[in-house]
Amino acid sequence: MTAEQRSARQDAGPGTERGTDVLIRKVDGHLAALRLGLRGADLELAERVGACLRVLVLDTAQASAADRARVRAAVHYFVLRREGRGQLVPVRSLAAAQHLVNRVVLQLGRPDLLVGSTSD
Repeated sequence: MTAEQRSARQDAGPGTERGTDVLIRKVDGHLAALRLGLRGADLELAERVGACLRVLVLDTAQASAADRARVRAAVHYFVLRREGRGQLVPVRSLAAAQHLVNRVVLQLGRPDLLVGSTSD
């Protein structure tokens, strides 16, 4: 974590800092699990989505409740990939997480954070 990120989290206050820490730990924990099973382009995409989510979490620590909720939902969507149970509950793909994160990025006015595909 950079000094700038630490400063931003300290300015956010104690309650926000705890929520920020929890979300970042969720992203980091999920990425650690993915690193055990993914390789190549899929792992690269997961890492880029995770990096984008970390920035969004930190950048929205002082944002409106609606913006924080958007980011929190994107984190939860990324980390809570459901396992397939027949045809009723499909596994969420990394591409779907990428699409959702990119939609949130655009809603927050941060096109600089768009997560491109591995072919970009």
